Amino acid sequence: MAARLIDGRAAAQEVRARVAQEVERFRAATGRAPGLATVLVGEDPASAVYVRSKGKATREAGMESVSHNLSADIGEAELLALVDQLNRDPAIDGILVQLPLPGHIDSAKVIAAIDPAKDVDGFHPINAGKLAIGAADALVPCTPFGCLYLLKQELGSLSGLDAVVIGRSNIVGKPMAMLLLGESCTVTIAHSRTKDLPAVVRRADIVVAAVGRPEMVKGDWLKSSATVIDVGINRVDAGEGKTRLVGDVAFDDAQKVAGAITPVPGGVGPMTIAMLLRNTLVAAHRREGLAEPAGL
Repeated sequence: MAARLIDGRAAAQEVRARVAQEVERFRAATGRAPGLATVLVGEDPASAVYVRSKGKATREAGMESVSHNLSADIGEAELLALVDQLNRDPAIDGILVQLPLPGHIDSAKVIAAIDPAKDVDGFHPINAGKLAIGAADALVPCTPFGCLYLLKQELGSLSGLDAVVIGRSNIVGKPMAMLLLGESCTVTIAHSRTKDLPAVVRRADIVVAAVGRPEMVKGDWLKSSATVIDVGINRVDAGEGKTRLVGDVAFDDAQKVAGAITPVPGGVGPMTIAMLLRNTLVAAHRREGLAEPAGL
């Protein structure tokens, strides 16, 4: 029997609808809408499309969207000055600097310069540290937060389940592991140097693939009935000069084994933007001293 498809588009739409309702309540209480500022350096096509989609979603939720599109040759000091300006702007609740940045700019320095209370990407060292110690007020990276939302929707309680996260990035792998630990899972972080990776994956009730290698995780790596969250978005040759999107999991084979699986596209991707809106809303409530919206 084929695995159930975990519909990230539908889940994201639910989150976005709830955020839009809460934005109206926030506006009624404060006289303003939450504000999100995006900063794009250079003209990378994928980054530009992503930033535009974030801006569109922000506006659709009733929030204020402010975009700063900067030349690729901007100096680091000038970019840091913009971040400082946004930190001090009372109308801005969330700041998102689109990565990657050009090589002459120190990304870590720019991320560290963002006010942690406005760090809606959840990348600031203070938010990473809060997540690691289980602090309730951490702003959590959007992609792993979206993965957790899908897992809890699919499985309910995750307590006691065996989870394997493939990938150890600061953006997905490490925060994903911290979130799963927070749900009382038994968590293994696997990566390119893990010995007998298929055997490690095969024992997992939950598999989160975030390694950036097209269709690396095979169907026979999976435990029967495992829940698989595929974070990968890889463009591969489809012949005749065309390309197609695939995940880090060999979907057709995995679907025959898994209990539930996210498709690519239409799985994790939509949740990233939904959780960005959620983080901006929460940051706005905290800055205004309001109780955070329940259930988000």
